Amino acid sequence: MRFGVRLHVIVRETTEQAWAAANALISHLDDEVIAKVQQRFAAMDSEGQRRMAALHGGKRDQLEVSPNLWAGVGLVRGGAGTALVGDAQTVAARLKEYADLGVDSFVLSGYPHLEEAYRFAELVFPLLPGKRWVYGDDRVQTGGPFDASTVVQKTVAETEAA
Repeated sequence: MRFGVRLHVIVRETTEQAWAAANALISHLDDEVIAKVQQRFAAMDSEGQRRMAALHGGKRDQLEVSPNLWAGVGLVRGGAGTALVGDAQTVAARLKEYADLGVDSFVLSGYPHLEEAYRFAELVFPLLPGKRWVYGDDRVQTGGPFDASTVVQKTVAETEAA
């Protein structure tokens, strides 16, 4: 059995900058909009959505639900609405904690998607130990379906030597 987790990431050079970026994402939401969206979510027949709403109760002052785990995205976005927030060392440490608990697959995203992907690659990837998944024929995968037989597991040293 394998375990995975779906998270957003908000990584910056400093923890203060990361929290400022997180708060900026919801800075233009008024409480009336949040309440309407939360009411719509409460009417859904989704256990995951119910649990997401329970994390923060629709309240801005209850968004850090665990160290560096922020539920602000879930105020108005359905589905996965938590984000790891912090500097690169902090985000890498939190990912390691998940891995130590047995999580071996991560689906990560951010806002805006491309910019956050670049930040994550530049700031966090160098801090992550172990293996990376790469394509055996050096193709780039940008999303959508793919043939898993083209993916091979290589160590970082093998990848860099190729």
